[in-house]
Amino acid sequence: MSQPPARRTVLRGAALAGAAGFGLAACSAQGSGGAASAVPTAPVDLGAAADVPVGGAKLYREDRLLVSQPAKGEFKCFSAKCTHAGCVLSEVDKKQGTCPCHGSRFDVTTGEVLQGPATTPLPEVPVQAKNGKLIAG
Repeated sequence: MSQPPARRTVLRGAALAGAAGFGLAACSAQGSGGAASAVPTAPVDLGAAADVPVGGAKLYREDRLLVSQPAKGEFKCFSAKCTHAGCVLSEVDKKQGTCPCHGSRFDVTTGEVLQGPATTPLPEVPVQAKNGKLIAG
């Protein structure tokens, strides 16, 4: 006849199951990389257009947006939310945006993936320069 598991074994298993469930919830709350939550639903004032260098880009981390200016007066805007796991890009170096979570890299002028694990480009966001200010969304 088999013996029932010890109380400690049962409690340890319950604690581990709860922790695993919490970890799963935290990962899904961070995002699945989907575009729906990555693109603003209302216009966002990003400030002076002059803050984005010609031939470069600026990361607006708090707004989860990335704006580049490939040529003078031509602005491109993308979600700064990585399409792999939903982390917000942490830096822009030259023409690449980098995700701090798993190392994905994106072209800041096209949104295309340069290095995985991400496989989907950053979603493009409409952007306009009005009266010297950038308005995204």
